[in-house]
Amino acid sequence: MSRPDWDEYFMGIALQVSERSTCVRRKTGAVIVREKRILATGYNGAPAGLTHCEDVGCVRDTNSIPSGSNHELCRGIHAEQNAVVQAARFGNAIEGAIIYTTHHPCVLCAKILVNAGVDSIIYHESYPDELSAQILKEAGITVRTAVCSEADKV
Repeated sequence: MSRPDWDEYFMGIALQVSERSTCVRRKTGAVIVREKRILATGYNGAPAGLTHCEDVGCVRDTNSIPSGSNHELCRGIHAEQNAVVQAARFGNAIEGAIIYTTHHPCVLCAKILVNAGVDSIIYHESYPDELSAQILKEAGITVRTAVCSEADKV
């Protein structure tokens, strides 16, 4: 068995984190890393203490809201947002960090990551949000996909 490179390692962890998601549409996980050390993780789902979407139903499905639009019409918090919040809550500065995420960030997450000072975004799957890509490019954030081996996929 070969040893995974750093991208495979951290993306594998992001994929594992996504398994904690309570979203009925898409399981997403994120890992914030600086100097090869994990600072925070996050997955998508309802805020702490609230009923999970898998228990009460999906607002987006009920209202036929397509992926990539009207992000505010959702009970859940996105994985990237959750990771940034967890870093802040526990006093971990993330300026200059890399975020590994299972999906390309939406525009809301992109703006948060820009203001949090994240340097790079490495994602596994695309997401239909052109404005997000434009904002990240304008902000000078490095964005690229990570290739995972089959063993890294959850």
